[in-house]
Amino acid sequence: MRIGVLGTGMVGQTVGRRLVGLGHEVRMGSRSAGNDKAVAWAAEVGEGASQGSFADAAGFGELVINATAGAASLAALEAAGAANLAGKVLVDLANPLDGSQGMPPILSVCNTDSLGEQIQRAFPEARVVKTLNTMNCTVMVDPGVLPGSHTVFVCGDDEEAKAEVRALLAEFGWPAEDMLDLGGISSARGVEMYLPLWIRLWTATGTGQLNIKVVVAE
Repeated sequence: MRIGVLGTGMVGQTVGRRLVGLGHEVRMGSRSAGNDKAVAWAAEVGEGASQGSFADAAGFGELVINATAGAASLAALEAAGAANLAGKVLVDLANPLDGSQGMPPILSVCNTDSLGEQIQRAFPEARVVKTLNTMNCTVMVDPGVLPGSHTVFVCGDDEEAKAEVRALLAEFGWPAEDMLDLGGISSARGVEMYLPLWIRLWTATGTGQLNIKVVVAE
């Protein structure tokens, strides 16, 4: 599959590298073609990896992944172009974190809205699925780095889009029983509001190599 990854940070690079390793063609997008980090990433990963602008990556991908910083996501997607996103599954990994008031960061949107919903409203022809935003990028692409069973959440209004995303999660190594569908894109409010707790867990444990498990009484 051709996949566009928007964002040149640690998340975008890790997810993109893993996807190429799984046999996908990945184009990393940034504000402009020739971005130093994107060029270096494509050269390091080699065959199957390329880079370009946000619009280049979105147009290239049969599926598009938003791995930009949450504060920049809407602008990045606008640069990617609504026409390049129309009809495609748009996997949103971003979190609306605001560090302008110091650490720990706060959420720039919460309670009655979410970044995932804002993206779906701004790009109504895209098929937005929120997932993987509740863990660090190493765990995203290889759940086996943690012992035992743990949970990944999936949110979105389009059932076929969520099925495509679950198939991609399975390629990463997530068992079907560890994928928890929370319902429509409004459920992104919950998984985004988990981030302040995740940050506190990181502080308390001294590592971001962690995740949670939802346990249901039988």
